[in-house]
Amino acid sequence: MERTRDKSISLGHPSYVWRFGQDRRLDLIRKFAPLEGKRILDVGCGVGMYVQKLLAFSNTVFGVDIDLEKARGARKRCELISVAPAEALPFPDGTFDVILLHEVIEHVADDAQALKEAHRLVKNGGRLVIFAPNRLYPFETHGFYLFGRYFYRLIPLVNYLPDPLRRRFCPHVRAYLARDLRRLFKDLPGRYLAFTQIYPGYDKIAQRWPCLARILRGFTYLLEGTPLRVFGLSHFVVLQKEQANREKR
Repeated sequence: MERTRDKSISLGHPSYVWRFGQDRRLDLIRKFAPLEGKRILDVGCGVGMYVQKLLAFSNTVFGVDIDLEKARGARKRCELISVAPAEALPFPDGTFDVILLHEVIEHVADDAQALKEAHRLVKNGGRLVIFAPNRLYPFETHGFYLFGRYFYRLIPLVNYLPDPLRRRFCPHVRAYLARDLRRLFKDLPGRYLAFTQIYPGYDKIAQRWPCLARILRGFTYLLEGTPLRVFGLSHFVVLQKEQANREKR
């Protein structure tokens, strides 16, 4: 398979099925970003699964995706869907109360510009909500490139390789250390309401071994309250936008 043949390689796979893991992430979003009656934008909305769920809280939910085919699918759930790259969003400054980038910045051409653009669109006092892959998670979940082909399966410890080797195996996707994300945010005025790591929903395991999934959830979700959260699947960041002349904490 050529690297450019399958757009899912570079753009990733959106959520097609809503399961426990998505419910848990939505609960996290609601904990730090009030949704009721807010103007909400889902950047990289894919086929619109999160847009559809967010409509339960607000009538003004928008989505945007770079992939026209996926955007058409999202429009079956919500009419307010646009086609654009995350680095150049078609909205005026300060349009939204809440902007969600769910497992998106690792796929875009310019992650710093994507965050800068989202920050431009959120109102002062509004919230940016970001989920992004954690470099310290023991498995790479986006597949890997080897012998001229992409293989879509979990591979252990590839994220622990030095950057040049990791880029050779995973040229299609980024993964972040916490300091990498802080570097991306450092010029965006605001205050962190959440900056942590979370473990998976184990939904595929739950389909075959429900008891094992319950054990994994119970154990690893306890770890989220300890320093071992740093090995979670994803970073979870909520930034409240503030005036540029206020000190960022």
